[in-house]
Parts: sequence; structure tokens; C-alpha cells
Amino acid sequence: MEIRGLGYMGVGASDLSDWTSFATDWLGMQMIERGNIARAFRMDDRSQRLVVDRSLAERERYFGFEVDDAASLRSLAARLEAAGVKVRQEPTALADQRFVKELISFDDPSGNHLEAFHGAAVADEPFRPGRSISGFRTGALGMGHVVFHVKNIDDLLGFYRDTLGFGVSDYITTPFRAYFLHVNARHHSVALIETGKQDLHHLMVELFSLDDVGQGYDIALGEPEKIATTLGRHPNDAVTSYYLRSPGGFMLEYGWGGKDVTPGNWTAKEVTVGPSLWGHDRTWLPDDQRQKARDMRLKAAADGVRQPLHVLDGNYVRQDGVCPWWDAAKARG
Repeated sequence: MEIRGLGYMGVGASDLSDWTSFATDWLGMQMIERGNIARAFRMDDRSQRLVVDRSLAERERYFGFEVDDAASLRSLAARLEAAGVKVRQEPTALADQRFVKELISFDDPSGNHLEAFHGAAVADEPFRPGRSISGFRTGALGMGHVVFHVKNIDDLLGFYRDTLGFGVSDYITTPFRAYFLHVNARHHSVALIETGKQDLHHLMVELFSLDDVGQGYDIALGEPEKIATTLGRHPNDAVTSYYLRSPGGFMLEYGWGGKDVTPGNWTAKEVTVGPSLWGHDRTWLPDDQRQKARDMRLKAAADGVRQPLHVLDGNYVRQDGVCPWWDAAKARG
């Protein structure tokens, strides 16, 4: 498996100011000027993670996936070409714009423009968030994850699983079909949701602290029309999050506490609880599917479905004392 994670994403936009306010004031990214036509946003030590470009059409997007080195990039290109996928070796000038050493590009069967690269540049200066946050959980996990609307999952699942080498983490069959795919310990770097259309559903970024998410939600409540999905928790990746309507027309999931998977040693299972344990009222769903999702959440609550918290070492304090009821419940389980 050559692909190691989602390295960056680019979006087309005629208005850079809307994106600057959204990415810095709401999300806490750091803005970097890229001349008169583009702005880049940092999330960590990388020179850029999100790029907003006026030279691209409004709904034009690209997604950059990272590999280890030049040999891995050549191996990926050869496998794509053997599968009949047209691969473009991009010029050095474009690689320089992406702040990487080498770059290829290709399209998935739905026309999503994908790129693969190695040698991402590291910034000279430390990351300075646009608002006070503890930071984004990136590193070996990549930038986050992307979820695509698809007309038919069966048209894309083989491409991502068999050609690109993603593993299936789990899948949903109701109230909509969805597959969640991993390439590293992050529960999914790509997911496919069968909605009858082709588009970007959302980009997800993960924070180090639950308070980062809660404080961001307070900011969003100042303009509630921008909240696409209310605060809630997923049963499969266990992320606590909410979704915003981005200036680019897709949603942005802002979350914390994602579950890790084990690439190469993971058994995919159907997710029958949810699609959320609680919250996550999806204003974008048709009324019948929205009610069905609500009914599933209420059933999960009635059934007492719970997920453990997934915390980072040193990022929590064990409470003093014990709870007799909880001790008894654990002994019964």
C-alpha cells in the first residue's frame, strides 16, 4: 500500500475573504498569502494543508494523497496505469505550488481530481493558530478525511479498495449506503456515501481537545444557519463533532476523539447503530431519512449503546475515587 494519508486539499473560490474568515476565526487554521490569486492555510508544521485558489472554478477541487518516496510514487503510477487509469506526471512548477518534491495526478471513476505526492515541505516557522486551539491531530494520520457523495458505491469501491489499496473499516446499509476506508490508523481517510449525486460531501479535521470543538460550536451558534449537522457522536469512528456549511458549498466536520484502526489487521463490520449515537441532526437529509436517522439514535439510547472515549496519553486526568455503580456495571459486563 503506497498511500499513507490525505496530505492536502485545494478548492476553487472567487472570494478569498470568506474562506480566510472561516478557516482562521472558526476553524483555527493559520493563513498564508500565496500571491494575489490564492491563500493557503496551515494546520501543523507543513507549509500548507488547505489551499483556496481564485484561478480554479468555484466547485473545482483537488485532493492530495501522500506516499513515502519517489519509488512509492512510481509504483502507484504503474498500478494505476495497469488498471487503465490515465496518470499525469505533473511539472515541477505545479509540484512547487503544492510545496512537494514530485507530483502525479489522476481522476477517480466519479471524476474527483486526485493527486499523489512525496516530499511535502515543512515550514520554517512554528504553526500559529488563527484562534486559540490546542492544535490539529495530523502527523502520520494525515490532514483528516474526505467523504464523497456518489451515485453508486459499487462504481468506486473497487477503485479505492483494490486499485489504491485502501482497507474497509466498516460500512452502513441504512438509512443510506456508506463505506469507510482507511490507509493509516485514522478510522477513515476516505468515505463514500451513496446519495444519487457526485460531489464532495465533507472534509473532516480533528482537534486535540474536546474543548476546541465545544468552543468552536459556541462560535458557530452565533450564526446557526451555518450549522449543517448539530453536535453529536458517531458510533463507528467514535468522533464527537459538528458540521459547518463551508464557503465552498461542502460541509466541514470539526471533531475530536477518533478511534484508531489497525491497517492490514482489521475486520470490516456493518454498522447497524446510528449513523450517530446521539445528536448530529442532519438538516441536509430528506425528511423521511432524517426521521429514520432520528429513530435509530433514539433506539441506540433506549438500548444503552455506548462507546469508550479515545484519548491521547497525557490529555486526560483519571478522576479520584470510584463509583460503586460503575464498578458493578463493569463486573457484570
